Amino acid sequence: FSAFWRRVALENKLDPEGAGYIGEKFNAFLPNALGIKPMIQYLVENPDMLWINMVIFTIVEGIVGLFIMFGLFTPLMSIGVFGLAMGILLGSGWIGTTCLDEWQIGILGIATGFVLFLTGSGKYSLDNYLIKTNVSISRKKWFAWLGSGVIPIKDSIFPRVVLIGSIFILGMTLMTNQVCHGGVWGTLHNKSVKPKLEITEGKIENSTLSFDVFRTEGVDVYGSWVIAI
Repeated sequence: FSAFWRRVALENKLDPEGAGYIGEKFNAFLPNALGIKPMIQYLVENPDMLWINMVIFTIVEGIVGLFIMFGLFTPLMSIGVFGLAMGILLGSGWIGTTCLDEWQIGILGIATGFVLFLTGSGKYSLDNYLIKTNVSISRKKWFAWLGSGVIPIKDSIFPRVVLIGSIFILGMTLMTNQVCHGGVWGTLHNKSVKPKLEITEGKIENSTLSFDVFRTEGVDVYGSWVIAI
């Protein structure tokens, strides 16, 4: 929810013409995003679609964060937590100049989302209030799935669900850490410490040299240092 508050209430970071436009971060995510690189590239190359997605993303973050804080429809919101965290992990898990902060946020988010889906919210949540006061909506069959309560999964199957989910999250943890940072075996690496530029499409026409320059490694601020060529 804090991200929503910063972008909307404290400062308008959804203005494409503003200095702090949140969409600019996608330029930093693009070089080494895992699995979703084509989607990020499409959004970067289509600013109108990028802005629409940033608005939707911000609204979802706000709703999910607010509902999680109040414990309302916690299992449903946990799916949002899982999805948002997965996007952070795959898009920016490779970024981290001093520590693996984006990777840590992503891994913690997907693990938290999975746990909240299984457990629901606790005693001081709105979900629990709806159940305790026997509100009609809490008696619906779907409420146990979307609004806390005992999940209608057989006791013989539930441990398997926990095990499969845990193995998946463990696998994502090890895989992304190895790919992004080499933290499981081999040599450690950090692709966001030193800038790396790739030059393509070089040609000379009428005594004029032209080429395309892409930053494939390095933190997002490095682009602002290229002031002249």
